[in-house]
Amino acid sequence: MESAAIYSTSTTITSFTLRSRPSISSTRLRPLNSLSTTPTTTTAAALSFLHRPTNLSLFNPIPKTHKKLIATISASAAAAADIPAPSESIATSPPPPPLQGAKLVPLIISLAIGIAVRFFVPKPVEVTPQAWQLLSIFLSTIAGLVLSPLPVGAWAFLGLTAAILTKTLTFAAAFSAFTNEVIWLIVISFFFARGFVKTGLGDRIATYFVKWLGKSTLGLSYGLTLSEALIAPAMPSTTARAGGVFLPIIKSLSLSAGSKPNDPSKKKLGSFLIQSQFQSAGNSSALFLTAAAQNLLCLKLAEELGVVIANPWVSWFKAASLPAFVSLLATPFILYKLYPPETKDTPEAPAMAAKKLELMGPVTKNEWVMIGTMLLAVSLWVFGDALGIASVVAAMLGLSILLLLGVLDWDDCLSEKSAWDTLAWFAVLVGMAGQLTSLGIVSWMSNGVAKLLQSLSLSWPAAFALLQAAYFSIHYLFASQTGHVGALYSAFLAMNIASGVPGVLAALALAYNTNLFGALTHYSSGQAAVYFGAGYVDLPDVFKYGFIMAIVNAVIWVVVGSFWWKFLGLY
Repeated sequence: MESAAIYSTSTTITSFTLRSRPSISSTRLRPLNSLSTTPTTTTAAALSFLHRPTNLSLFNPIPKTHKKLIATISASAAAAADIPAPSESIATSPPPPPLQGAKLVPLIISLAIGIAVRFFVPKPVEVTPQAWQLLSIFLSTIAGLVLSPLPVGAWAFLGLTAAILTKTLTFAAAFSAFTNEVIWLIVISFFFARGFVKTGLGDRIATYFVKWLGKSTLGLSYGLTLSEALIAPAMPSTTARAGGVFLPIIKSLSLSAGSKPNDPSKKKLGSFLIQSQFQSAGNSSALFLTAAAQNLLCLKLAEELGVVIANPWVSWFKAASLPAFVSLLATPFILYKLYPPETKDTPEAPAMAAKKLELMGPVTKNEWVMIGTMLLAVSLWVFGDALGIASVVAAMLGLSILLLLGVLDWDDCLSEKSAWDTLAWFAVLVGMAGQLTSLGIVSWMSNGVAKLLQSLSLSWPAAFALLQAAYFSIHYLFASQTGHVGALYSAFLAMNIASGVPGVLAALALAYNTNLFGALTHYSSGQAAVYFGAGYVDLPDVFKYGFIMAIVNAVIWVVVGSFWWKFLGLY
């Protein structure tokens, strides 16, 4: 998924504006007019206390003198309403406790899907009873990931338990994916993202681009888009980049321009910048193999189906480079025309960025360590095949350096809940998908679809286009990019291959699509939740422009990609 997570902003100064929020001690409370239409002298005196600034703290107990005045208010109001005044000894009834455990309706639906497949759908003769039973458990697991009767990790664990309890899989087979190199590479990538946020390096890089390109609103959006593309290969989480780097900068710029969330003024600047960054992020993630967690999983699943990509980091970048760059350049401009901001010029932004950089001070030792470590890691990812160093080993080396030099400590790693949650449910999905492949379910499904497409007399390019469009559109049902990959990538890749599509082309195209559909809806990815939650974009606009930009991206990647991939010899 890009798993939805909360990333704290860096310890450096992250706001462009010098205005501060009013503290609670300086906020005046509204008059309690509802207490009485004709307040008595005592009530009026007590109410006047509430209009004076106090030293009350949100977490400090109320002083006794204040308690007396509040009691006086209650008594006066009660007298005016002719009801008995509450006494301090009478405690208000506590709110009802929140419901615990699984959500009943999603639980019933998720279980019903697996039970229906297992007991009411006839088993094909080509499929073994073990494979059919595992398919039913897998479908219930996927349904639960979509409907969420429990948190993702908990539901995946229940699916794993069911597979072992029913003797569908042995304990060793069920847990085999927990030693998968790609899954551990994804986990370590979360720690790298935390390092970028903790040191403030990502914030500094983005601020430089604002300083260089931020004189106009369009230039500002290009500066933010290009800065994300620059740091993406070394910060392998789109969600972390959104929540830890770019959303704080966009909010600061917007507020300084008088563009407030959940307010008509959001159209001045904030709505456009959020929408532009949100729609551009998918192309930044598609540009580099290490820019998003799901990319690594895609190539691992492709390898299990016999599609091995030589020198994967370079091959991925070469195939993605031209269509991704064209989309990155086109997206802000198209949105500027279709979804224009009210504020066209931002002449103060470069000066504000320069001021912020001055306040941040020179590059710190930890930032230099982060830069050096990421350069080392990316270099080993690029040249690792020639040097005989696996990608996960390069990531382990980088993390070890960050721990040894104190850029990260072990508590940082332990508190990265998204990483450990991803390890748990990712390993379950990957393990089940691998077992379905080895038991013949994936080949049975793909051969059936391939025969159907052949009966329609479709050429492989037509089948390729149809399957890619179906894979993309199905994401409206998913709230996770990696969940989508774990559920459907292997099956769709097998269908492509069975239809005659070149394996490497099909594997890469499906992987690129996995990044591009992350901006379809407000729930389609972790970064979608981050940007929508900022309060600058209305829900209908998310769906509207998500669909429009999906069409734009499809046209660019099909037209530009077709010529580029032919030139590279992918087909």
